[in-house]
Amino acid sequence: MQNLLDPAILFFIFGVFAGAVKSNLEIPPAISRFLSLYLLMALGLKGGFALSHSGLTADVGVGLGVAVALAICIPLLGYWMLKRYVGGFDAAAVAATYGSVSAVTFVTAVQYLENTHIPYGGHMAAAMALMESPAIIMAVIFANSLRLQASNQPAGVAQLKPSISVGKVLHESFTDGAQLLLLGAMVVGLLTGEAGKAAMQPFSGDLFKGMLSFFLLDMGLMAARNLPQVRGKSPVLFAYALLGPLVHASLALGLAYLLQIRAGDGALLMVLAASASYIAVPAVLRYALPEANPSLYFAMSLGVTFPFNILLGIPAYVALAKAVLS
Repeated sequence: MQNLLDPAILFFIFGVFAGAVKSNLEIPPAISRFLSLYLLMALGLKGGFALSHSGLTADVGVGLGVAVALAICIPLLGYWMLKRYVGGFDAAAVAATYGSVSAVTFVTAVQYLENTHIPYGGHMAAAMALMESPAIIMAVIFANSLRLQASNQPAGVAQLKPSISVGKVLHESFTDGAQLLLLGAMVVGLLTGEAGKAAMQPFSGDLFKGMLSFFLLDMGLMAARNLPQVRGKSPVLFAYALLGPLVHASLALGLAYLLQIRAGDGALLMVLAASASYIAVPAVLRYALPEANPSLYFAMSLGVTFPFNILLGIPAYVALAKAVLS
C-alpha cells in the first residue's frame, strides 16, 4: 500500500486512468524522449558515484555475472516454452522482449529502495546495461535458424527474409544512444566521485523524483492505450505476461541466495529479470525479426507486464528479497 501512495506511482495510475477514458492528455514525443534520457543519465551518475565510493569488489563481479547469466537463461526458457503455442518468430520476439530489461522499471525500483532505506550497489546500473543485448542476439540466432529451416523446404513454400547479421545487431545494440548515455554517465560519476556528486546533486538528485513522476504519467497513458491490443490473443500469452515475470524473478532470487548477494542487489536483480523491454528491444526487433508481430510483444510488455511490475511487482520482489537474503 505504501508503494501506491508514492507520488510517482500515483501519477502512473492517473496516466492509466486518463488513457482508459480516452482523454486527449499526451506528452509530446520529444519531451518523453528527453525524460527517458534524463532518467538514464541520472541513474548512471548515481551508479558511478556509488561505485567510486565502494570500489570494484568481488561482490560487483558476482552481481554482474548473475545479471549476464539471467540475460541468457530467460530468453532460452521463454523461447522453449512459447514456441509450443505461437509461431517460431513470434516466440523468439517475445522471448527477447522478456529476456531484456525495462530501464523505467529499474529506475522506479531504485527509487523504491531509496524511499525504504535499503542499500544497493551502484554497479547494478551496469548490470542493467549488460542485460540489454544478450536476448536480442539470441533472438536473431533463433530467427536465423528458422529461416535456414524454411530455406530447406520444397519449392513453392513462401520465402522468408534473409538471415540477419548478428554482428550488425550487436553494433546497433552497443551503440544505442541510451545505452551509451547510461554507461558514459557511470564513467563520469566514477571519475568525479564525491566532488561530482555534490556538484550534480541539484540535477541528478533534487530533480529526479519529479522527472520520474512526469515520465511515469506518460508511461501510464501508453500502457492504457496498448492494453486493448492484447485482447483476442492467445490466453497463454496473457498468462506469460503475468506469470513469466514471477518465474524470472524467482530464478534471480534463487541465484542471489546461492551466491549470498545482499538484499538490495538481489531485489534489483529480481526486478531486472522480471521486467520486459518496450523501447530498445522492440525497435531492434522490427529490423531483425520483421516476420514477428510487433503489436504482440509490444502490447504484452507495455500493456500488461509494465503496469504489473510498477504497481505490484516491485514491492513484492523487494519484500521477498528482504525476507530471503537479509
